[in-house]
Amino acid sequence: MPNDYFRFKQFSIHHDRCAMKVGTDGVLLGAWGCVDGRRILDIGTGTGLIALMSAQRNLDAQVLGIDIDEQAISQARENIARSPFSNRVNCICQDILTYQSATSFDAILCNPPFFTEDTLPDDTGRALARNSKCLPFSDLIRKVSCLLADEGTFSVIIPYLSMTEFVACCLSEGLHLCRRCIVRTKARKPPRRVLLSFSKCYANSNATCQEEVMCLSSDDGGRSNDYKELTKDFYL
Repeated sequence: MPNDYFRFKQFSIHHDRCAMKVGTDGVLLGAWGCVDGRRILDIGTGTGLIALMSAQRNLDAQVLGIDIDEQAISQARENIARSPFSNRVNCICQDILTYQSATSFDAILCNPPFFTEDTLPDDTGRALARNSKCLPFSDLIRKVSCLLADEGTFSVIIPYLSMTEFVACCLSEGLHLCRRCIVRTKARKPPRRVLLSFSKCYANSNATCQEEVMCLSSDDGGRSNDYKELTKDFYL
């Protein structure tokens, strides 16, 4: 597989001009996150991967990707134009914190920046894409709460060690945890990532938070059965 693109079953993602390449985190969120409803927003769309995965999973939805990186948006537009979902997916270059929408979104997905170190990687584009100082969790969550429909769902993937802080911040903005998937690379390894879904209306229901655990690799080093099942509609 050439390094400058990644081929999925229904579309290909070119990422040579994007700071953040196609990776497991994006694939996990795109396959796991809630995409119900007619309007979907992908915050920090990068290559357009999650936006396109959302469009593939929900054939009735209009999907918008937003990113502050002009190079990423340029390449995302090319990826979208080559896909079978080009009539339902659009993307814009704008800071999510200044973005205004006349209507709310039924589903919002985000693979947010999460580096917090004062010393950033040498690759400036990658640093900006992955540094939480550029988009603090609190600012992101506050904006999501404004853009999300009353019965909509917000899905993210973040480091496991950031979960308590993130959930508390969401709760302060009226977003209640309704689904959680703890992600391990292998069964004996400590959790690396966590997938979370939030809803404004979940606190008013009698349902309990859905709890899941996923290991990405089996003992032989291949993809686990759970990971294969989750991504079967995307990976070749």
